[in-house]
Order: sequence, then structure tokens, then C-alpha cells
Amino acid sequence: MNPAELIKVAKGEQTADLLLTNARIVNVFNGEIEEGNVAVYGDRIAGVGDYRDGKQVIDLGGSIVAPGFIDGHTHLESSMLDIGQYARAVVPRGTTSVVTDLHEIANVCGLEGIRYILDGAKRLPMDLFLMAPSCVPATHLETSGATIGTGEIRQLLRWKNCIGLGEVMNFPGVLMGDEAVMDKIASSSDKVIDGHAPGLTSRNLNAYVSAGIGSDHESVSLKEAEEKLRRGMRVMIREGSSEKNLDALLPLVTDKTYKRCMFVVDDRSCADLLSDGDIDDVVRKAVRKGLDPVRAIQMVTINTAEWFRLHDLGAVAPGYVANLVVIDNLDNLKIAMVFHHGKFAAEAGRPAFSVPGNSNTRLTNTINIRPFSLNALKLPANGDTHLVIQVVPGQIITRKRTETVKVKDGYIVPDTGRDILKLAVVERHRATGNIGRGLVTGFGLKRGALASSIAHDSHNIVAVGTSDEDIFAAVKELERIQGGLTVVSQGRVLGSLALPVAGLLSQEPLETVVAEFQRLETLAGDLGCKLTAPFSALSFLALPVIPELRLTDLGLVDVNEFKLVKS
Repeated sequence: MNPAELIKVAKGEQTADLLLTNARIVNVFNGEIEEGNVAVYGDRIAGVGDYRDGKQVIDLGGSIVAPGFIDGHTHLESSMLDIGQYARAVVPRGTTSVVTDLHEIANVCGLEGIRYILDGAKRLPMDLFLMAPSCVPATHLETSGATIGTGEIRQLLRWKNCIGLGEVMNFPGVLMGDEAVMDKIASSSDKVIDGHAPGLTSRNLNAYVSAGIGSDHESVSLKEAEEKLRRGMRVMIREGSSEKNLDALLPLVTDKTYKRCMFVVDDRSCADLLSDGDIDDVVRKAVRKGLDPVRAIQMVTINTAEWFRLHDLGAVAPGYVANLVVIDNLDNLKIAMVFHHGKFAAEAGRPAFSVPGNSNTRLTNTINIRPFSLNALKLPANGDTHLVIQVVPGQIITRKRTETVKVKDGYIVPDTGRDILKLAVVERHRATGNIGRGLVTGFGLKRGALASSIAHDSHNIVAVGTSDEDIFAAVKELERIQGGLTVVSQGRVLGSLALPVAGLLSQEPLETVVAEFQRLETLAGDLGCKLTAPFSALSFLALPVIPELRLTDLGLVDVNEFKLVKS
């Protein structure tokens, strides 16, 4: 883009490359909708107003033009889609920019995994901004496939499109002044630093914010979000596949506070992306719940751009990048067209771009399990009670419970009548032989087992089941297919979804992945599972930075105490 030529187009002295006429334009600066035309030169908006000439002219007939949506916090790996198929899913929904730390694939493959995604994104009509992952691994309480230290953080911050430090999940490390954590924060002091502070309050919250951390996406109650906002944090209101906080937090958004709030998805499955949408779905839900549509759009455009210092994104205004969405109706947010950097990218929910083939196999064959026997899954009884992880439907927090358990021959066995099931985490990166064993309630399985190599954030294999035999069979199946999801019953594999790239991603088309994923969820339901997103819920049970109780390959973790615990 030649600035002198852009000025000429803005002055009306030169023809625009693209002219959108008869538009109603969302002005994110004053909250109004204005009528006019939008002139685009190259990848920039030249002007808004009474422009007449364009090499390509599209009469919008009164449709709405808004800035392209920016998802300010997401882990795109949770879609299970390779980057090209992910773009196919989200760009037609209006998402033209994504901010992500890629810490899922980084925990498996380190910097090589991050580079794999970034290289793939270069050929797609979607801006991908990297936040250097601050916690690889998330804690010392699990085994990951890679480590990213301060040196790697400094290296990443020099990469193009790396704009800050990703969510500082090790909040206990911040509060304790851990040297490694503080070094990473110090290395990013001139950048945006995202937070992750579930349940922090009072002096602990003050301490966390004082370290220079400016945002949070983990609030689950209005009171929690209000305190974080009062202490200066940007509040990201999250609505993902397992993490649903919109209902609780939407009252936070008022005339006084909305500039400090953003909508994000965090983790969203491929099935939800295809059926419901991406960040557009969060906006749509907020509008249905009474939020002004323009304000909702501000919270996924200009608010997000300003927090991440993306000064030329997030508005339909002169000099801004021409990432634009055309909307037929603000109430249902039906996306008619999408433009990325001034180029046509999608229409009527369909991508207008092809996905380049990807034959890269560098990140395959990452499942490396030390051979183990069925006996390794046994959980010795120590009395008649045991700690149990309680799943909270619609949330990724868990509850710590102590329950009377069923014991046979000195070992705890699942009790399907009371929905107390066996949970296992098998280390899969370094063949250490580590196996964490525990109990969980909330799945409702009456028979069989589910297993996944998606297990935030270190992505060992996590399995839940009604018998050791089925759990064993499920783990062996994931070893055979080198990562993915599986459903097993009576020792027989009922279905599997292979995720060969780092054990996290499929290179199959979006529709193929969704169809198989939905079949697995149906099979889980047939086995009695009562959760609406069972694999998503399962994937978070090994994450030792979300209260209250988790299971890693090293054992049970009391997150509030930040230590391994005995039953």
C-alpha cells in the first residue's frame, strides 16, 4: 500500500480498488450507525463518505458494514483442526483476526509447533497474532513434551506478529515471586501481558496485577469480574464449548465499564464452530440477552484492538486495515460477506478461498508411552474414603470432594451407581511410565471409557471409565493411532478420531472431523454420559492451574494449595 496513493483515493482524486456503496456503517468510536460508502485502496480503508468511483463496486443495499471481528483469546488447537481448516470454519463467521498463544501445541512440540501453525497461517485470509506462551509447561506438577524458558520467550518476542506475553497461568508462581516466572514477565515489560487468575481476590489479586498483568478471562462470577475490573484489569468475557461465563458476566457491561470488556471464546470445538459459529456466536448471544448490538460489536473489534495495541485494526475508518464484515441483520448477526485486507474472503457462510495442502509430517508420531500392564491402573484403597474430582457442568473449574468409595480386594473400583468413575492420566511424551490415578464424578457413564490425547496443557493421555480394562483399551487405541479421541466399551473400540499432528490436530476437512467428533459424542451419550461436551470436559481435568482438584501424570493436585496431595 502506497501512502501517497491512499491519500489520493481518500481525497477522491483517484479511483478506489473496492467501493462498498449504500452501506450502514458501524462506527465503533461513537457507537452510532452512519450511512455512506466505504472506499478501499489496497489493504486499507481510504475513506467513509460520498465516494463514487471504484474498480470494483458492490451495492450493499442498506446492509451493515462492521470491522472484522477479533478473537482476543483462543486456543485454536482445541478445535482439533489444522490451521487451514480452522480458517475455513471461522473466517466466514466474520473472524478476521485471532490472538493466540499456541501453548497447546507448544507443550508438545515447543517452538517447532508454534512455527508450524504460523507458517500455515501466512497463506490464509486471517491475521494471526501470537502471544508468547508463558507457561510451557504450565506448572512443575506435570510432565510436558517441551519447555519454553525466558530465552525462548525473548526469541519469540522478536518474531513478526508476536505482540505480547500469553496468559500467565502460573499465578501461584507470581504470588510466590518465582524467579523463572518473574523473568518471563520482566522480559515482556514493554508488551501486553495477558493474565489467568481464577478465583484470585483481595491482596492476592493486588499482588498479581502489580506484576504488570493486565487482563483476565477466568472469572466465573460477577463479583469476581467486578473486583478484577476495579483493580484495573481488562475483563475477557468467555463463552467457549466447556467454559460458559456469558450469562454470569454480561451484567458487568455498562456505559461506564464496557471499554474495559471483551468477548472471547478461549476453547471452542470444531462442531460448535461449524454449527453455531465463533466469536460471532458470543456476540449473537449477548444481543439476544439484551446488549446493544453496536456495543457487542465494539467488544470484539475496537476494544480488543486497543488492548493488544493493534492500532490499525478494529474500525471502519480511514487508514485502518480493510478487514470488513457485511451483516444482513444486526439482531441475528447473519454474516453476508467478509473482506480481509481489502480482498473478498467469504460469502453467505462459505469461504472464498482454498486451503493449501499440507503434507508436513514433522509433528506426527508424538505418542511415546512406556509399556504398562493393566495392574498399573489399580488404585489402592487407604481407608473407605477418597478424594473425588467433581465436574461442574458448563465450567472448567472443578470441586474437591471426599467420598466414601467402593473397595474390592484392597483396591478402589468405579461405582457407577453413584457416578464415581476411575480417572487416569498416562504420560505420553518421554516414556517415563508416569500414570496418575484418581476418581471423578459428573460424567454419568454406565459402561465403557473415553480417552483423549488433548489434556490441557501438557496433553498427556487422559481417560475416564467404568473399568480398568476399558481404560487400558482406550489408552492403547490412542497409542495405535498416535493421538486423538476414542470411545471403548467391553474392550472393544466403538469409534476413534485420529489427531496425528502433535496428538492435537487433524489434517482432514472440517466437515469430516466434525462428523466423526459428533459420532463420538453420540457414542459417549449411548454409554450414559450426561455431559453435553464430554471430551471438552475431560480435556481440562489434567489442568493444574484451574481450581480446585486436578489429576496429572504425577498424581492428584490441589490447585488452591498448589501441590500434589494424597487421597
